[in-house]
Amino acid sequence: EGVAGMVAGARVALGNAALMRREGADPAAFEVAVAEMDAAGQTPVMVAVDGRPAGVMALADPLRPQAAQVVAALHALGLRVALISGDRAAAAQAVARALGIDDVRAEVSPGQKQEAIRALQAGGARVAFVGDGINDAPALAAADVGLAIGTGTDVAVESADVVLMSGNPAGVARAIAVSRATMANIRQNLFWAFGYNVALIPVAAGLLFPFWGVMLSPVLAAGAMAASSVLVVGNALRLRWARGGAV
Repeated sequence: EGVAGMVAGARVALGNAALMRREGADPAAFEVAVAEMDAAGQTPVMVAVDGRPAGVMALADPLRPQAAQVVAALHALGLRVALISGDRAAAAQAVARALGIDDVRAEVSPGQKQEAIRALQAGGARVAFVGDGINDAPALAAADVGLAIGTGTDVAVESADVVLMSGNPAGVARAIAVSRATMANIRQNLFWAFGYNVALIPVAAGLLFPFWGVMLSPVLAAGAMAASSVLVVGNALRLRWARGGAV
């Protein structure tokens, strides 16, 4: 809701309408200024001194230049993108329109962020949550995959499953693309390893000898096994060139 304390003998409160009401200041006094800030996609912070309205400030986070590209890259990966924010709904909607975000849930507390994650999961979705602040820690822990921006707070980093070491949000799309490539590579290697053994072990055991007199010598069997291992390892090493994400 905000923050309040004593400054030079006066009770000063900065925050949202709920805090103003709790401090005895009527939020209606800020309506005109708040409406202008909402229209500009800014977050208003109301100020009260000794329970009287004193002013309102506008806060706005400038969008990173690559933010729209990151959202587009996530859409290209077949993902829906949601914004879960403690900011006012008008400011969050303005950001969502600018970036092409699919779903917006605004004016939520840290606990409500966690509830929003669980609501998405209840609908059958697997949820990856990206955050960098103290308020994001509950949601990072509740998500199927929590991705923390490495330049964020320690508690966010500790709560996440994946830490993006740079502050560049493009790492989100890259992490998802690389993880998909890794799982695909594992499936390919398992298919090759099982198929190879299912096909050649019976031959090495002499299954074909009664019919065609074909036997697999131990030397050739050892060479074939080594070749299989080389193919599996070589396929796995292709991941060194996996970058992912068109950003």
